[in-house]
Amino acid sequence: MSRKFITISTLVLFIAGLSAIPTACKKEQPIRGLEKRELEIPDSFPAPAYSFSDNPLSQEGFELGRRLFYDPQLSADGLVPCSSCHQQIGGFGTFEHDRSHGVFNSHTLRNAPVLFNLAWNTSFHWDGEFSSLADEAAHPLTGSNEMGQTYKRIIDYLEADRTYRDAFKEVFRYPFIRPEFIHKALAQFTGSIVSANSKYDQYKKGTRSFTPQEENGYQVYKVSCASCHPEPLFTDYSYRNIGLPVDPLLNDFGRMRITGKAEDSLKFKVPTLRNTYISSNYMHDGRFNTLQQCLNHYRNNVQPAATLDPLLTNGITLTTTQNDNLLLFLRALTDSSLLRDPRYKRPD
Repeated sequence: MSRKFITISTLVLFIAGLSAIPTACKKEQPIRGLEKRELEIPDSFPAPAYSFSDNPLSQEGFELGRRLFYDPQLSADGLVPCSSCHQQIGGFGTFEHDRSHGVFNSHTLRNAPVLFNLAWNTSFHWDGEFSSLADEAAHPLTGSNEMGQTYKRIIDYLEADRTYRDAFKEVFRYPFIRPEFIHKALAQFTGSIVSANSKYDQYKKGTRSFTPQEENGYQVYKVSCASCHPEPLFTDYSYRNIGLPVDPLLNDFGRMRITGKAEDSLKFKVPTLRNTYISSNYMHDGRFNTLQQCLNHYRNNVQPAATLDPLLTNGITLTTTQNDNLLLFLRALTDSSLLRDPRYKRPD
């Protein structure tokens, strides 16, 4: 952000005042070192795509981001924290809503994507509008149909809270709270949420077994789904048109909104299948309530279009048994521990 929250003259007086009282500075206690936090990288995962080189992870930064994530006062009506659209019970997605709810009973254009394993993303949002976690964090804070706030009001609120003031100074080594510090703190929290403890993960480690139906569903997945949702992250992070008709009320054409290219019309990011059993609703606009409706789309309702992904030209053919077993395999991708992990819950 380029907006200044102090005048140049105030800054000059502040610096001059520091130089005029060197003895007072010497009496201040030095800021203690931060506790370094390592990103959790599961053994089966590739190296993360996202680097925190400009935002070094620390336990203090993570905890500051967690507090911001759950704070409704960052929104214009004091009712809509980040966590209202990214609920832990729903794998940090919008739980049982089609599109996310914003301030003053507004609705967003899309269903909020899940916020775990973000460090393996190369871009963010359904249309890839943002290339960094910090930039992505900025969008909902000021969006008129999301949190609807201004940075001045947010910073006034944070500066009035001594705990916040001290935390920002400790983490970012700066006397004032700046918008980019808010973004970075949120990025430290959301970028550290990792999900890799489902029954599938335990099966791959050899500590649990699949039922015959889950094993059969796993084989169906490999044939019918893995091209776009490859293991172990269960997404290739590409943008594809999967044959959904345009909702005439939303008129959302996906990635073309960002690139302006006709060849990107109706393309949306391929979501992960991890925790999909608990992260309803589904698709970019949450039009489907159940996974069965999703499979019905691929089996019977793929709409032809110039940009339709070639893999879906004839839809996906599944028998009833294959359909049922695939659903059981998808349920085995649920990481129940994520839903109750105290590291990610609302701070006490």
